[in-house]
Amino acid sequence: MIIKLRTIRNLAVILALLVLAGGVGYNLGQRDVKVRWKNLPQVEITNKLPPSNRDVDFSLFWDVWSRVESSYVDKSKLQPQTMVYGAISGMVSSLGDPYTVFLPPQENKESKEELNGSFEGIGAQLGIKENKIVVVAPVSGMPAEAAGIKAGDWIVKVDGKETANWTLPEAVNNIRGTKGTEVTLTILHPGQTKTTDVKVVRNTIVIKSIEWQVKEASGSAKEIVYLRLSRFGDTTNTEFDTAVTEITEKMQSDSNIRGLVLDLRNNPGGYLNGAVYVASEFLKDGEVVKQANGDGTSQTFTVNRQGKLTQVPMVVLINQGSASASEIVAGALQARGRAKLIGTQSFGKGSVQEAQDLPGGAGLHVTISKWLLPDGRWINGSGLTPDDKIEQDENDPTRDLQLEKAIEILTAG
Repeated sequence: MIIKLRTIRNLAVILALLVLAGGVGYNLGQRDVKVRWKNLPQVEITNKLPPSNRDVDFSLFWDVWSRVESSYVDKSKLQPQTMVYGAISGMVSSLGDPYTVFLPPQENKESKEELNGSFEGIGAQLGIKENKIVVVAPVSGMPAEAAGIKAGDWIVKVDGKETANWTLPEAVNNIRGTKGTEVTLTILHPGQTKTTDVKVVRNTIVIKSIEWQVKEASGSAKEIVYLRLSRFGDTTNTEFDTAVTEITEKMQSDSNIRGLVLDLRNNPGGYLNGAVYVASEFLKDGEVVKQANGDGTSQTFTVNRQGKLTQVPMVVLINQGSASASEIVAGALQARGRAKLIGTQSFGKGSVQEAQDLPGGAGLHVTISKWLLPDGRWINGSGLTPDDKIEQDENDPTRDLQLEKAIEILTAG
């Protein structure tokens, strides 16, 4: 998910993701509701009227509320605050945008924890395609990946509950849980017709943004720098700067290094400013991405600093788990002629969400714009097309054919 920072707002979600809040609710919401309890749930309404500039009749909403409160058989289920949150969620979900969501306090807290890089769950970034819950990317080394869950898998059921028409927050809320507990996911792998039940034991998920190492070309003394960027979160820019400093020092002392492979596979995205920051490391100047707003205005984000790796030959790896901010980086480098893309079609998320904190700890993630690549492409739903399409060999997981191709390109000649 692409996230835009505001001084009074701390974050916004995914993807892919990014990514979290209760889904099915009522069709209309109401502000300023004060909760008051007697023998049965009662609600004292302090503001029944819509804003003066909105011609909306809320009488039906309160009529239904009253009927449910007086007639519903199980009075213990009448939780006024939960009902209000459900109403707001329903209002927001009526827009039909899976990335515009209302987050009750707990889900809002979890969303922030995820971008901070530590939470409890299975370690899988989720998205929505065709009104279905799909795995954008499993987190490397975490329980979902160890259980065999892969990018592109459909999650058909969670603990036996059908996920059809779930929101992202619903999915995350049902899949996350306390470390050591187990969740059963009914998975449909791409290209298959039969589902598989996968049991995953939840754990503490710690997401490290950056990893790098030097790799040798097969049968040669030539080397490349392999730089993996797994997310765009709170600590990504700091981690990235440290890695770039170390890489620069290594390249100055090792004459066998021929270039750099930037691995954005299974990177579900994150902060918009992080994408611009990373792309600026490899581009001398010019446009990185354009943000087109709903009111007809636009904002162009250009290279915002002097990078150390603007002259290094490079290749970028992508796959169907590359989404949002990672697609901005890969797409900008491709569109500007800076790097070739190797791998498979990316996820295709081309919108920007803004996170707004609400009273009581709740939050709202709202789509405020779409983003366009420097060549004008809007890749929403379609994704980035690699310059060299390379599928992995499912029968030989010990080989990384996409990385091999990237190393071959950089060390040829």
